[in-house]
Order: sequence, then structure tokens, then C-alpha cells
Amino acid sequence: MSATLGALLTILEPTWRIGIYERLDEVAQESSNPWNNAGTGHAALCELNYTPERKDGSVDISKAVKINEQFHTSREFWNHLLTAGLMEGTDFINVTPHMTFVRGAENVDFLRRRYEALSAHPLFRDMEFSTDPAVIGSWAPLMTLERDPDEPIAATRAAAGTDVDFGALTKKLIGFATDHNTELHLSHEVRGLKKLRDGRWRLTLSDRSWNAPSPRRRTVTAKFVFVGAGGGALPLLQASGIKEARGYGGFPISGEFLRTANPEVVAQHNAKVYGKADVGAPPMSVPHLDTRVVDGKSYLMFGPYAGFSPKYLKKGKYLGLITSLRLHNVFSMLGAGAKNLDLTAYLVGQLAAAPETKFHELQRFMPTARPGDWEKIVAGQRVQVIKWVKGKGGVLEFGTEVVAASDGSIAGLLGASPGASTAVAAMTGLLERCFPAKYAEWKPQLTSMMPSLGGMADDAAQLAPAQRVTAGA
Repeated sequence: MSATLGALLTILEPTWRIGIYERLDEVAQESSNPWNNAGTGHAALCELNYTPERKDGSVDISKAVKINEQFHTSREFWNHLLTAGLMEGTDFINVTPHMTFVRGAENVDFLRRRYEALSAHPLFRDMEFSTDPAVIGSWAPLMTLERDPDEPIAATRAAAGTDVDFGALTKKLIGFATDHNTELHLSHEVRGLKKLRDGRWRLTLSDRSWNAPSPRRRTVTAKFVFVGAGGGALPLLQASGIKEARGYGGFPISGEFLRTANPEVVAQHNAKVYGKADVGAPPMSVPHLDTRVVDGKSYLMFGPYAGFSPKYLKKGKYLGLITSLRLHNVFSMLGAGAKNLDLTAYLVGQLAAAPETKFHELQRFMPTARPGDWEKIVAGQRVQVIKWVKGKGGVLEFGTEVVAASDGSIAGLLGASPGASTAVAAMTGLLERCFPAKYAEWKPQLTSMMPSLGGMADDAAQLAPAQRVTAGA
């Protein structure tokens, strides 16, 4: 998110001075790191949680359409940077089919209805559906090998899906920005934010970039601050004292994946296959078997398995959760917990599960999986947003949310999936919200780079699947 915002502002306002302060000694080492996320270009092609079932049995595709449009906007921006010579190399993105796979008659019926609802929309018209094991096996052989032939199964397939190395992309975006009007300061941790009388913000920084027994403190001032610190955004927004951050809480969820680099196994699977989440599981815990391409090498990854750590960042402090508690958000946290006891039960069950039980989850997806081929890796920290909603109390929010001061001088991003996939739409929305006087001036340039910004007309949607395949190729 920060890299995207920096790249956008570099183009829109080349005379502005921009500073990026990163607490680690390298960028993209938290949520954007390729092994800390699933690398899915979220376009609602395979994720069941974006297409809920209504009470009458129909399938609501409105969120799926919105996310697909937003990802298309991201692809347009990346393509603009590439074709304009502002960014080099398409190695961060690879065409990888997106599939949804379900088992059991009830789930098969739902997937069929989901397919019928989605394929009627121009953005999803190329989606395929099958209940034939032979057809599904031709799409993803590891899903059907040694599976019980009497078990009802179904799958959808969208050939235009993508695998994205968001770590490599982040580095490219920041590289573009720092080649122009942006300064990157590594090993700098923001320890305090204070609003000055003239409307600017003073940031107190802990400078760990020099060789000394203890960090050096320094301050900088800025007319606008964006807090794009992943799980660490909430404490910084709280430190700013803006009233818009009151009532917000965050519950950290860690995760694990199983990964294999065995070429014989990897060669049999080229897809991101998403299944159905267990009861009480958060959207980020939907099981999926993914093709991943990192640094030019292909892997398979399965998960995630939920875990718990009180940290808000993978390389953060263990007191992250405790120190984020305030009088104004503790009731939000307690209320959300009381309403989501199934989530609590799910997390406890995951934490208590034996390694053999966890591996069996992979074998339900891939019957031929053998333990010797797979290793465990720890994913990045995700922080589920909790906020106080009038009339509802504490509510657990899924997705991403921008929190901004009323004067637009500071903003931050909370939440997780679809996250990085929709970064361009999120950050252009932030520009409109925080720079309303400038946005009208910027909009023609933004829409020239991203014609689908703000939604896609039907004629543009008709072309979208082909564009998705070629934009990063």
C-alpha cells in the first residue's frame, strides 16, 4: 500500500518531497514478503467468501464484481508503469489459473449456483464449471488422483488468474519512486506522532541505521502522513490521537503453510485452488493449494493453518495486542469476541491440532500428498479489524479499511485480504478523500493510466479477461 501510494504521488506531483520510513533494514519483509502471503491476485475468481449465499438461495456477486474491478485497476496501473518505461520486468506476476474445488452434494449444488450467477456477468463469462473428475483432473491432476470415485466433487476454473510476488512488486514500486522525488530511510521506526499548531505532523523516529549501542532519536515534519505499516498501523494511528481511530481494535492471527519444492510434485499442478472454509474460520483461513513462483522458481503451497501470537507484526513486539488496548476499544474487542465464539473455537482447535491432523487437511485436497515432500513455513501476521458500530456494538470486520482524520492530514490502512491486490483502488480512494481539492486536477491523469478507475462499463468488462492475461506478460 505504501509503495503504491508513493508511486502514484511521484507521478502526480513530481515536485513534492516524499519520505518512506521503514523499521526493518529492507522493504517488503512483513505482509508483502512472498512467503508471508498466498500470492493470489485476488479477483474473486476462486474465493467463496466473496460470493455469499442469500437467504433465498441466490448468490450475491456484488462484492466479487467490485473486487474484480479493483484488481483490474491494479493491473492497469502496473501495465502503465511497464509500458511507460517507469518500471522494468514482469517477473512479479505470472498467469496461473484460479479454481474453486468443493466436495459433497450440498457444496456441489452451491458451486453450480455460484457459477451460474458469476458467468452471467461479463467479467466472469470465461469461467468453466465441471463435476466430472476427468475434466477436473485435466485442470489439476493432484486434486483427483487416488480420490474416492463415489465422492461428489465440483470445480470452477478461470484461466486468467494470476500469481503475484507482492514483495518483488513492492521493491519495484519503491525503486521507481526513489529514482525520482522519494527518499527511503531503512531501519527507522516511528515512535511518536504529534499534530502541530500549523497543521503539520511531527514524527519522532528511532534511527537504527548507525552503529551505536542504542538508537538515535530524530524528528521530521510532514504536511501529510500515511500509516501503511500492516499490522503495526493500529498502534500508530492510536498514537496520533485522531478521534477517527477511537473504537478500533485488532485481533492478531498468525498462520502457517506447508510448502514443497519437489519438482515431480510441482510439475503436476498449475493453479491456485481454493476450497470452502471450515465453520468459524476467518476468510484468510480458506484452505487453498497454490502454485507459487518466487525468484523464478516454482513451488506448491497449502494452507493456511491458523495460529496465535500477540504480535501485530511478524518481526514485532510480543506485547502488540496488550499495548493496543484502550478504554475506547476494549468493549469493541469484548463485544466482537462474544459474537464470534465459533471463530474462537476454530482458533483453539487449530492450535491444539496435531501435525498429523493438519497434514490430513492437505490430503483431503490432495490425496497423494506425502509428508516427506512438505515443509512448514510461518506466514505473516494478520490483524482482524474490530470496530464499534452504533446499534451493533463491537463488530469483526473482514477486508481492508482506510481510517483518515477529518482534515485529511493523516490516514492509515487496517485489515487484510484482498489487501495488496486492490492497493491501487484503495490508494486512489485515499487520494480523493485526503486531497479533495487536488483530486479533480489529478483525475484526468489517473483515468488515463487506469481507464477502469471507479468501475468498468459493460463494453470494457467484455474485454477484461483477455487484458488480464496479457497485462503483466
